[in-house]
Formats: sequence, structure tokens, C-alpha cells
Amino acid sequence: MPLPYDYHMHTPLCHHAVGEPIDYAKQAVENGISEIGFSEHSPMENDDFDEWRMYLSDLDDYLNKIQIAKDAYPKLSIKTGLEVDYIPGFEGWIGHLKTLHNWDYFIGSVHYLDNGWDFDNPNKLDIWHKQDAYDVWGNYFSKLTQAAESGLFQTIGHPDLCKKFAIYPKKEAKPLWMPFLEAVKENDIAIELNTAGNHKDCKEIYPHPEILKQAAKMEIPLSFASDAHAPEEVGRDWSEAVELAKNCGFKTFCVFNQGERSLLPLD
Repeated sequence: MPLPYDYHMHTPLCHHAVGEPIDYAKQAVENGISEIGFSEHSPMENDDFDEWRMYLSDLDDYLNKIQIAKDAYPKLSIKTGLEVDYIPGFEGWIGHLKTLHNWDYFIGSVHYLDNGWDFDNPNKLDIWHKQDAYDVWGNYFSKLTQAAESGLFQTIGHPDLCKKFAIYPKKEAKPLWMPFLEAVKENDIAIELNTAGNHKDCKEIYPHPEILKQAAKMEIPLSFASDAHAPEEVGRDWSEAVELAKNCGFKTFCVFNQGERSLLPLD
């Protein structure tokens, strides 16, 4: 059986990653991963929207660098995607992005809450301490539910990113995330198991095992992600990720091709 494919990785075009696609491809081959996908932070209409995403003018460069990696490693299957911020009111822009290339998949992520707060930005951690964690988590999962309902994405990225800084609500969070999973199921999309959380303050893979167990019971598909921002992070913690997925009840993992999803057995 193949190892799960790593569908979430970045490039220097987002201004906070290192290594070219060809370097990530080399690492994937060395790790025994037979398919990967690049998912750079998607451009916004205005390049000054924030400082951590690809510029629209760099899109051709992004695609060309992925092609260089494909040419260098012809036996490695390389897919092309974007990690796209879901922000209410920007659905039309996301639809426009879809027309710019024959993408294999879009990862829908929520990094922004109300008032333009990129809540996972460590430079804005002080805002967390001015609000109730339950309210922040509720706002996050509300936006994530809207993303799932939008029909714009193949999978939802790091589905409990709100735990990144290990700031947890005092009340039970299941009422916050269950509507999200229900929207994922209703709209027939996947969620992402993302190992980057192991290396954040929360010290835990995204999402929490209870969310994964519930998703498996609901037969929600699962994609795998390292969220690599450097070549050595490709397939990071993969054995742990596979074991976690299996222990939570998953038997398959996602494959994306030109916007369509199929499943392979989870070894």
C-alpha cells in the first residue's frame, strides 16, 4: 500500500517558506511518498492584503517551478493546488482563482476572524487575551462551517487551527465543531489531518482525535498534510499520522485529480 500523499506544502513565494518545489520533491522521493501536492497560500486581488501569501503576479512562476519539479522527478506524481483563505464576501474572488489554472484541489482554510484578525499570527497573540476563548473558537468554527458549505473546496485545512497557541475554552467545544463536520458531510468534501500542529504550542496534530473519531464515524474522507514550509518537513510525522488515523477509524485516504476525489486504502 502507498503511504498517504502529502497535499499541503508551500514555497518561498508565500514569503515565509524556504526551498524550491524541486527540493520538496526530492525529499518526498527519499521518504517513499509517491504523490505530493503544492498548495501555496492563494493570491488576493490586492498584493498588500497581508504579508504571508503569494502575489497574483507570481502565479506563473509558481506553476513553472512545479513543472521543473515534475520534469526532474517524472516517477513522482505532483499535483497542483492552492491553500485558499475562506473569508465571507470573497467567494467571487475564489471562483475567479479557479479559472486561472486546471487545479487538482483547493484547501479551504480559515486564518481570519472578524475585524481582519489573522488569529494564528503570533504577532497578534495579545488579541487572544482580550477575548473569551470559547467565543474565539465559536467564531472560528462558524467561519469553517461556512467554508464547508461554500462548495469551493475539496478539503478543509487544519480543522482546529484555533488550538494553535494552546488557548482552550473552559466549556465543552463539541457543540462548536459538530455543525462543521455536519456541513462537511452534507457537502461531500474532506478534512485534513495536518501534522504541523505537533510543532506548535498545542503540540498536537490537527484536528483533535475526538474530531477525527467523529469524522470517521460519519465516513468523512481524510486528506493528509505536513503543511511543509521547508523541504525537510515533507511527510513529517507520517508514521504517527497514519497510526492516529487508523486508531480513529479511518481506512482510506484522499487522492485529488483535477478537482475530483478518489480514495486509496490506508496502510
